[in-house]
Amino acid sequence: MTSDQPPVAKRVPRERSHHGDTVIDEYAWLADKEDPATTKYLEAENVFTATTTEHLTKLRTTLFEEIKSRTQETDLSVPVRKGRYWYYARTEEGQQYPIHCRRTVRDGELAPPSTAAGTPLPDEQILLDGNVLAGKAEFFALGTLDVSPDGELLAYSADFSGDERFTLSVVNLTTGQLLADEIPNVHYGSAWSLDGSTLFYLTIDDAWRPHRVWRHAIGTPAAADVLIYEEPDERFWVDVGLTRSQQYLLIDISSKVTSEVLAVPADAPTAPARVLIPRRQGVEYSVEHHAGGRFLILHNDGAEDFALASAPVDDPATWTPLIPHHRGTRLIAVDAFASHLVVSLRRDGLTGLRVVPFDGQRLGQARDIAFPEPLHTVGPGYNPEYATTSFRLGYTSMVTPDSVYDCDLVTGELRLRKRKPVLGDFDPERYEQIREWAVADDGTSIPISVVCRRETVRDGLAPCVLYGYGSYEAAMDPWFSVARLSLLDRGVVFAVAHVRGGGEMGRRWYDDGKLLAKKNTFSDFVACARHLATTGWTAPRRLIARGGSAGGLLMGAVANLAPEAFGGIVAQVPFVDTLNSILDPSLPLTVTEWEEWGNPLADPDVYAYMKSYSPYENVAAGHYPPILAVTSINDTRVAFHEPAKWVARLRAETVDPNVLLKTEMGAGHGGPSGRYNAWKEEAFVLAWILDRVGLVS
Repeated sequence: MTSDQPPVAKRVPRERSHHGDTVIDEYAWLADKEDPATTKYLEAENVFTATTTEHLTKLRTTLFEEIKSRTQETDLSVPVRKGRYWYYARTEEGQQYPIHCRRTVRDGELAPPSTAAGTPLPDEQILLDGNVLAGKAEFFALGTLDVSPDGELLAYSADFSGDERFTLSVVNLTTGQLLADEIPNVHYGSAWSLDGSTLFYLTIDDAWRPHRVWRHAIGTPAAADVLIYEEPDERFWVDVGLTRSQQYLLIDISSKVTSEVLAVPADAPTAPARVLIPRRQGVEYSVEHHAGGRFLILHNDGAEDFALASAPVDDPATWTPLIPHHRGTRLIAVDAFASHLVVSLRRDGLTGLRVVPFDGQRLGQARDIAFPEPLHTVGPGYNPEYATTSFRLGYTSMVTPDSVYDCDLVTGELRLRKRKPVLGDFDPERYEQIREWAVADDGTSIPISVVCRRETVRDGLAPCVLYGYGSYEAAMDPWFSVARLSLLDRGVVFAVAHVRGGGEMGRRWYDDGKLLAKKNTFSDFVACARHLATTGWTAPRRLIARGGSAGGLLMGAVANLAPEAFGGIVAQVPFVDTLNSILDPSLPLTVTEWEEWGNPLADPDVYAYMKSYSPYENVAAGHYPPILAVTSINDTRVAFHEPAKWVARLRAETVDPNVLLKTEMGAGHGGPSGRYNAWKEEAFVLAWILDRVGLVS
């Protein structure tokens, strides 16, 4: 079926009144997922999008094949040691999902087994084959994959619809038997007791908020499970995990600005959960355990960019400072090992790792792990062993593929274990990465990361993709992308705008882009776009903006704010009906989001401010750049109706609208599952971008 005419959504006036302001929302009916008219409209949009982009079919196939041909399809991760085993995942050519495996550590084997061949290790044991478990399901995702401390049991959870509701199962790894312990409707994550007799897991409320922690005794029915913690405050989420020392189960409770941690001895799983430090509004903290009898507390109590303290296990409220606050150096996390700490940090817009000897009482001389590239991202890998002198880390840049290193915690020596293969004629020397700085409306300098072919001339003619996010203190640190090479090799410049609301430049950077300062996020992005144009990188008509989720809000906002600055906009699972969603506390995530956006139900100033930038509320009767909106029917984080309503209004109210809506009818927030499906989706978006900038012959 084809259609060269865009669908016209019916108008059904529905009134919204708050704080003396009455608004008519004519497309609110699209929020009803069960209404056949909604499905009919979405399917009509899909048909129109398919027809309108039919001329790109050959290019999409070419782009998919380019991604595929550069990817080593049969590959194997660097094994990591945990107890008696090396654990790893591998992929096979033609298969969508990873295969999770392990192999027994051999006598005298200190280094991980070689993975260069990308073939199975001899004597491996397959723990879980995602391809077998997925079967013929259109969607498949794992929520947890957790081996008990003794290595005997595997807990895993699976989602087959994309709505992030998982079914938890347990396998006996000695016999391969699937146990009767099946628990439906669980959330991400799990944690084992030390002896593997007990499994802790999470469930969610009607708003998809993880709010309960349960204790399950292996071999007993789920109906007998014990609720050990329930969080009544709808602003807070809960999580559960086992410390690296394997001595404590920690229940983390957090809102956007406040934290609390409870502890259960891992060797006494039926003991009551103990509050370590009672919550105080505005104080965030996280806890690590050091087997020297101390908790390590990373906190922002009087420390905007966080500080590190320690406290006795039996008196966690009595803190001894370890690393003082230093404004401009944002402490992100701390990993505790028997004789060292590894601190993850952020400084000058870049990530870093600091190794510090620690005997349980005092810190030794700190050492920062250094890398030569001016733009890069480094962070901890999977490090389950507590008594180790080797630290696994991940490294990448915009020109260096994902790399796995082991760092000797004593000497600081780095050993490259693996760099993700990029097949074909890839040569990193063909590309360069550059840091630019735009000037925002208020004079703030905004960093931009740029990557391009070395021969790129700054004559204002190159096409460019500008990516942005800017919320939740999430940093869009430099990353490598195989798919991006298909743009770069066609002469496209790729840039990331590190706008306020993200975490690139510390906590203040985040605070200056949220609540009643949210508009800084949008004006920063426009400033970055104009900087790239005025400094010769590109021209507005050849500049494509791209963002997803909260970054999709950014896309919708800049489309209203400065449509002339862009030649096209890609908005993926976009949070564009912002005000209506945050006004509805029955929707997933709304109440927890009030500390990010403000509460427009209670505060008329917040209501007015959000109304002034919410993309759906501010579509104007003018010219907009071409827009591609992509969403998923089972998305529980940004409901499909947000982009559907937005597209309907753009079509109805703008001049000569050029807007497309593509809805995945069997997926969630992350889009299609399976690597080949994801590559096809990316090829679709890249083909649309290349068409917009005139690179389709």
